[in-house]
Amino acid sequence: MSATVRSQEEIAARVKALEALMIEKGIMTTEAVDRLAEIYENEVGPQLGAGVVAKAWTDPEFKARLLENSTKACAELGIGGLQGEDMVVVENTDTVHNVITCTLCSCYPWPVLGLPPNWYKEPAYRSRIVREPRKVLREDFGLDIPDSVEIRVWDSSSEMRYWVLPQRPAGTDGLDEKALAELITRDAMIGTGVVAAP
Repeated sequence: MSATVRSQEEIAARVKALEALMIEKGIMTTEAVDRLAEIYENEVGPQLGAGVVAKAWTDPEFKARLLENSTKACAELGIGGLQGEDMVVVENTDTVHNVITCTLCSCYPWPVLGLPPNWYKEPAYRSRIVREPRKVLREDFGLDIPDSVEIRVWDSSSEMRYWVLPQRPAGTDGLDEKALAELITRDAMIGTGVVAAP
């Protein structure tokens, strides 16, 4: 399996075809499609999760609340709702690397991570990451986790959606929350990536 299931051109063509069909059938208007895209680009999505992570990195009291009750801590920041009712954050450390999946379907914390990537929904990822996480991270995502670091795989469900609090990279002590948030990727919050130093 490759982390990129389809090319960007193929994805764009499929999206255009679906959009045209929904508008033609009267399911949605062009304005509604534009508004939905705007919501997922600017109001929900990975940038919200990145903001939560950056706050946790800079505010130890908030971090403690986030690890204790992720849903409640995110609600403090106005983040929650559908697919985010019961979230659990697991923290990456020097000795533990966490990665999430959903072996049954594609349960995922939409309010903090946005739309799930195509590869997250693929049966190959969902089954292999559980059986051979170190190999999948290395071969499919270019992420080589040392043997000295334990890898924990968390299986999200409709009752509990996991996401990762990645480690803060070295060399970021002088950065504010906004600058830190810009470093954080969706893949780092899934566990298939790490946050790179600036």
